Amino acid sequence: MAEQGDERRSEDERRFGEFVVVRRHGHVAELALDRPKAMNAVSTEMARSLAGACAALAADPGARVVVLTSTHERAFCVGADLKERNSFSDADLMRQRPVARAAYTGVLELPMPTVAAVHGFALGGGFELALSCDLIVADRTAVLGLPEVSVGVIPGGGGTQLLPRRVGAARAAELIFSARRLEASEARELGLVDDLVDEGRDRAEALALAARIAANSPVGLRAAKRALRLGQGLDLRAGLEVEDAAWRSVAFSGDRAEGVAAFNEKRTPRWPGE
Repeated sequence: MAEQGDERRSEDERRFGEFVVVRRHGHVAELALDRPKAMNAVSTEMARSLAGACAALAADPGARVVVLTSTHERAFCVGADLKERNSFSDADLMRQRPVARAAYTGVLELPMPTVAAVHGFALGGGFELALSCDLIVADRTAVLGLPEVSVGVIPGGGGTQLLPRRVGAARAAELIFSARRLEASEARELGLVDDLVDEGRDRAEALALAARIAANSPVGLRAAKRALRLGQGLDLRAGLEVEDAAWRSVAFSGDRAEGVAAFNEKRTPRWPGE
């Protein structure tokens, strides 16, 4: 069994531990949850591996977009590994907490655009991983929910903060307090899913969307994401200052010069990425 940091490589694939694999599709990186025997339940080992993979991707200038996927046919991720948690003492649980947090914040803080490809169950921490992405593509088999209060805890992977940012405070409260599960069609109606696709098409459509995004300036994409994230929740005047700072960070970049030149020369840009 590989430890975190014991990455096993092939030309287009890099494995982090036993349960997380990164595959490259040009400038699109696919971050795959690969613990099929447990429906991708997030164990301590898997959390460490996910955090390690995100750290590597964040430092990779060639990765312009990340797509979060699952190798399990019937589930994206069912959340925390409650079988493992059942064996924990209180001290064990406290020791695991920063490890678990690092996995969720690792996805949330990726500097490039991120897309979740969801099918089947995306519950608890699994749904929080999807919410940590900028966009969610789901197929019609998707079942989403934050059931944590039904087992005596609360969403601890960002759910209480990310869900209201998508659907508003009252709707988020109803979903969290009731612990109910949503079918894909209702999730799309409420804005929890950005693109609803035919069964089995979530990964392909998410990768296609990521490829379209990745055709744009990597410097521009990261700056635009930074402005969107940092400006969220600010008043308009403060938000515009965030936007101005992001604009200044790209205005004199090589990507901006190449983008303007390519437009005037009527050709595809060759982004320097700086």
